Amino acid sequence: MFAEDGKLPPARQITRGPKFHWFGYYDKLQFDPSSRYVLGMEVGFEHRSPTAQDRIRIGMVDLQDRDRWIDLGSSGAWCWQQGCMLQWLPGSGSEVIYNDRDGETLVSRILDVRTGRQRTLPGPIYCISPDAKWALAPDFPRLAHERPGYGYAFPDPYRDVAAPKESGIWRMDLGTGKRELIITLEQVSRIPYKLGEWGAGSVHRFNHLLYSSGGKRFIFLHRRNGGANKEAGATRMFTAGADGGKLHVLDPYGNTSHFIWRRDTHVMAWARHPSHGDKFYVYEDLSDKVEVIGPDVMTVNGHNTYLPGWRWVLNDTYPDKDRLQHPYLYDSVTGARRPLAHFLSPKEYTGEWRCDTHPRSSPDGKLVCVDSPHHGGRQMHLIDIGDMIKV
Repeated sequence: MFAEDGKLPPARQITRGPKFHWFGYYDKLQFDPSSRYVLGMEVGFEHRSPTAQDRIRIGMVDLQDRDRWIDLGSSGAWCWQQGCMLQWLPGSGSEVIYNDRDGETLVSRILDVRTGRQRTLPGPIYCISPDAKWALAPDFPRLAHERPGYGYAFPDPYRDVAAPKESGIWRMDLGTGKRELIITLEQVSRIPYKLGEWGAGSVHRFNHLLYSSGGKRFIFLHRRNGGANKEAGATRMFTAGADGGKLHVLDPYGNTSHFIWRRDTHVMAWARHPSHGDKFYVYEDLSDKVEVIGPDVMTVNGHNTYLPGWRWVLNDTYPDKDRLQHPYLYDSVTGARRPLAHFLSPKEYTGEWRCDTHPRSSPDGKLVCVDSPHHGGRQMHLIDIGDMIKV
């Protein structure tokens, strides 16, 4: 895939040991609007599950001051793949939001990084609406035991219920803190599955929520394990209105993975489809229209986002046979694939505590930040792609 690299773009490590640093998922706002400050998390151990007693530090890197780490606080609600959901509030150059633990309660906190002023909201967040007024969240305690690496060390009161009506997707008003359950696991489990019946003993969960570019709709994954039939696990990709209404099964074929909105009307996702098998596809929301994208070069699953302007797709790969991870750019106009780096992922980084590169771009699209453990532990690295995206 990468036999003819040419010259790779300049890159540098922006966090240092002895502690470990990372950001986590690829669909959050890691850079502030000026592209100067880069959010991250700090931890003193690796290679085990976090417990209720483990707290991480949160902070930001000043790219214009020798990559200085600025400590901002701590969190007791986090996981290896997505941290504590630390992210900038859309449109704000001073406020960030993240999840935390208040005793036995999951909360979120909005912090002004300039003044230190903070307020607490009565529930966790996953994604934030583009106008910064609303947040969506699944039930993280359920994820903790159904998909280690994505939930938090809290007890799930409905652990023994396959599809509880009390669990699902929550919407929270970031101004008032009012929360409501807008889609339940019981509700979605009753929607017929295109490929057959649910297996006996199937357990359902929601994960990976994301608002559309304009905030009118959001996407989520409905996943269930196979129950008695361990091979029968499946994933469906849904879209819904901002209030949870007008549900639509965007991909019903059981293997949806990573996705990103293309404006308000289309979604690009790695999925399985009868037309081409496992590939990246572009789906038109609220319809059955779908087309394969980059069939010759977008051939493996990765964490995909669009750069500003919608031409360039930022993506990566999981470790190959040599344990190398490959962040890259895909040019949707020419169909070309341009490598950004080749990072070694040591064999210890597997399963729950693997370190995916999860490439995230700055608001102007000129910088990319990735997580990688190739220098003796997970740290954040910056890649300058400004010259690559000039056309």
